Amino acid sequence: MRYLEVGDKLFNVKRDGFNDFARYSFSEVVSLTKTLAVLKNGVRLVNQPRKSYIISDVGYPVSKNKGAHWHIVTIEAIRDAQVENAKIEAHDWFHEKQFTLKEIMFIHRKFKELEKHLE
Repeated sequence: MRYLEVGDKLFNVKRDGFNDFARYSFSEVVSLTKTLAVLKNGVRLVNQPRKSYIISDVGYPVSKNKGAHWHIVTIEAIRDAQVENAKIEAHDWFHEKQFTLKEIMFIHRKFKELEKHLE
């Protein structure tokens, strides 16, 4: 476990309940004080690494909100964020799109074809 330095890239994951998508935020350390690391997005972290059991082994708690942690960016975090963003994009598109009957029939036909190939 190490202290944060200017230029370190970090991420945070939030969910609005268990059924919500994971929403990733990324930022970078732009300045340090004696006890804090300030991110580009304005979030102030306690520059004291702590054990974190949810996302990764080490987290940096948000100042005045010790339950929220930011973590050093990894390739896995970037990949996970890309997958979650694709899920959110698809969900939002289907939620906002008003399908015509012709489009509904086309989608239904494609799903039926897919089911035949999966059997």
